[in-house]
This record gives sequence, structure tokens and C-alpha cells, in this order.
Amino acid sequence: MSMSTASAEETRLRRSVLGARRLSNYWWATVITIGGVGFFLASVSSYLKVNLLPFANPTELVFVPQGLVMGFYGTAALLLATYLWLIISWDVGGGYNEFNKQTGQFTIFRWGFPGENRKIEMKQALADIQAVKVAIKEGLNPKRALYLRVKGKGEIPLTRVGQPLALSTLENEGAELARFLQVPLEGL
Repeated sequence: MSMSTASAEETRLRRSVLGARRLSNYWWATVITIGGVGFFLASVSSYLKVNLLPFANPTELVFVPQGLVMGFYGTAALLLATYLWLIISWDVGGGYNEFNKQTGQFTIFRWGFPGENRKIEMKQALADIQAVKVAIKEGLNPKRALYLRVKGKGEIPLTRVGQPLALSTLENEGAELARFLQVPLEGL
């Protein structure tokens, strides 16, 4: 979560949630695209016996089995890269959390995959919020997240999926939200 805005009267709090448009996703999509193109061109070069790569000479490869296997790896990598570029362009998981005291509602909005349910939106009354919960799990697979404990809905996640937030950021955002909503902060 990042970028919070609140009006002068402190009636609205809105936080953006980073989705698939993270630096790590751009990095991996680029690396996999370059590798996939390289493997695929090596395969085509070995089949046609024409060098399509400026930094190597894959024409010396025997098409069966080496060129064929490189073609398989290149195709698999390009399919994975296409998937990554698509989720980045669709910003899957991106959205916002908005808490509005004027309307008495909170909205959790996220972008999903294209289709009938592309927009994932949940609206509920602020009065139903029981607490803001901070969940911290350290170790090999650390987890640091903020949740809303809502009457009849259980715990609703507010933070992004992926890389855990810094402890200080998580604590500050949790405390700010609990103060704004005037509910207890749990888990610290």
C-alpha cells in the first residue's frame, strides 16, 4: 500500500495497492523474453542453417535433438513471458482501499483478469469494522500484512501480494488506519 490521501476534515482515506506492475515483474518479463527469443532463434538457426544470432553460431547445432529442444525451451519461455506481460498490462491485483466517513462505507477494489469479473469490488458499512489486524510471520517465507476484521466477513486483506512490507511501514499504516476508523489495532 502506498500513497494515502485524506481531506482536511479527515473524512476520507484512500490507499493505492500495487498490483502486477512491480519492478520485479518487469525485470522477470524482460529477462524471460530475451532468453526465450535467444533460444527460439538458435533453434530456427540450427534448422535453416542460417545464423540469426549475432553473438553465437547456432548453425553448428544438430537440429534433432539440440535445435528441437532449444525450440521447445524458447517457445515455453515466450509463452511465460507473454503471460507476465499480459498480467502487467492488466495490472492484476492493483487497486485501492477507500474509507469514507461521509458515506459511511469502505470500498476494497482490485483489478482481476479480463472477463466477466475483471473488476473486483467490495463495499460495506464502516460500522461493521471491528478492528485492524497486523499479521507478522517471520522466517523462510515471511508474511507481513494488514487485515480488516469485519462483522460477518472475517478478515479482509488490505495489503499487496508478494514482497512483504517493511515492519515500520506496516505498523505506521495500521496505526493510521485504526486511528482514522477509531477501532482497535490488533497483532502488535
